[in-house]
Amino acid sequence: MTLLTGLDYASVLVFALTGALAASRSQLDVVGFIFIACLTAVGGGTLRDAILNREVFWVADPVVLAVATLAAVLVFFTAHRLESRYRALLWFDAFALAVAVPAGVAVALAEGKGWPVVLVMGMITGCMGGLMRDVVCNEVPLVLKQGELYVTCAFAGALGAVGAGHAGLETGVALLICAALVFTLRAGSIAFGWRLPVYKSQPPSSGAPKR
Repeated sequence: MTLLTGLDYASVLVFALTGALAASRSQLDVVGFIFIACLTAVGGGTLRDAILNREVFWVADPVVLAVATLAAVLVFFTAHRLESRYRALLWFDAFALAVAVPAGVAVALAEGKGWPVVLVMGMITGCMGGLMRDVVCNEVPLVLKQGELYVTCAFAGALGAVGAGHAGLETGVALLICAALVFTLRAGSIAFGWRLPVYKSQPPSSGAPKR
């Protein structure tokens, strides 16, 4: 198994778990679990491959759909044992993001793309599956939650990988740096409330302007 294949499998597995957890919160049936799990698991990678005009990874290797399906069925029968399914979803999603961003970076590097494309592919692979999951389940997307570090984590991780590559480090080391940056920032946002400043509108002043 190549590094690219391993990253895609790991990303599919963990994102499928988050999709199934989201389905449990929406109280869907087992088919709904499988649909949301597969959508979440392959959404980002599908968009990445379509943009790069390469064979979509799950078309080339349909076994990844079986992995996502098994993850969905597992969660269907065990989710009720979790004390907080939302908390579990957050942490699984953080780990999935830390795997999917390096997967996107690795694919773009393997395709010989320049650093701007590498950054965007890392962010797309990491963020789009979760965005699809939350929209379909009628949840406020984690990507768009006020001040939440999410896309920022993906961008920082991909940028770290690009920087490591330019510094002459091996691809494997650059991807580890990417994963570490993504998970550290996302975990800090979940556990310690790390946030970005948010826009606050100023109400218009009443009365005539002072001269």
